[in-house]
Amino acid sequence: MEQARQLVSAVIAGGMIGMGGTVYLSQQNPVVGSFLFAVGLFTVVVFQLQLYTGKIGYLPFQTPKYLLELLITWVGNFIGTFLVATMVHNSRIYDGMAEKVRTIASTKLNDEFLSIFLLAVFCGILMFIAVDVFRNQTGSTIRFIGVFVPVMVFILSGFEHVIANMFYFSLADSWSLHCLASILVMTLGNSVGGMIIPLYLKAFRLRNA
Repeated sequence: MEQARQLVSAVIAGGMIGMGGTVYLSQQNPVVGSFLFAVGLFTVVVFQLQLYTGKIGYLPFQTPKYLLELLITWVGNFIGTFLVATMVHNSRIYDGMAEKVRTIASTKLNDEFLSIFLLAVFCGILMFIAVDVFRNQTGSTIRFIGVFVPVMVFILSGFEHVIANMFYFSLADSWSLHCLASILVMTLGNSVGGMIIPLYLKAFRLRNA
């Protein structure tokens, strides 16, 4: 039952990231689009939904069974992004963003795996910062900033967020073996980046000091 709950939560989280991607694609101003995209992560942290890039950073503090939870989360996030992409694709708003999402998908899929990995590491660091600030800081202002600013930074910088890209690739109908390989590289990069700060904190016993 708990695993079923985790899966449903992960599907909803993936859907929210897909909705964030949708509003981003609908904006002409990238700054505005990146700000509005953050509604996805904001919903995830407020309702404590299961998002892979928000959970992977806590792996160093967990038992091995956490790996199964991460796998369920990843799968659920994919399902959620795919469902939202399918819904958007069959709606009237798709035509206005079709060319943009195809360009985004093409740019990512034509990149080298090393570049994808490095850009995903940067995004992983930012996602841990966003989630951890919301979890551990008090005051609505710092928590709001902590969520929205890292998301804006990763989007405007061109860093790779595996769950967002699941949505973009689904919406652009770009799935192939190469696309799947790119997603796995992004997953690895987000995972490495997400654990850099936690491993530092654990190594130096600073987390709860």
